[in-house]
Amino acid sequence: MIIILLSSLHLRAQQPSKLVAYVGIVNPIVSLSSGTITPNFKDSYQVGMPTGINILREGHLGFSLEMVPYIKIASGNSKMSNFLFHPGVLFPIGKEFTFIARVAFETSGRYGLTPVLSKVITHGQAGKLFLATPFPVRFGNEQKISIAAAFQFGYIF
Repeated sequence: MIIILLSSLHLRAQQPSKLVAYVGIVNPIVSLSSGTITPNFKDSYQVGMPTGINILREGHLGFSLEMVPYIKIASGNSKMSNFLFHPGVLFPIGKEFTFIARVAFETSGRYGLTPVLSKVITHGQAGKLFLATPFPVRFGNEQKISIAAAFQFGYIF
């Protein structure tokens, strides 16, 4: 029994993993907290630049490590407003769709979960263009729970 288990683990370890990197732009669209809906473009504009590495196994789960600096522009001034550490698990669901379950840790003191639905939309010679819809849910830092929706596009190398 132990020999069968060990040989099974050995065969799994021999399956090649693929390492890919990506970069993109994420635009928060709207957030909801305490019954108040706040659009991103109302009093300021916030944009993030997700950069990450995915470790993929053919047809199986993968691991993603994403980092996102955010810039906020308001009243003609801009500043880096937040940095998000965003690891997660990739679940390929077919037809180049992927569900990503991420945990979130922000320098603002907030933390939470981010379910993401991603779709590869075109293949190039050097990589792939993708679209994604993240739905961040955040807690902590003495603030009410917030739920948001965003639009992300990027390039996988």
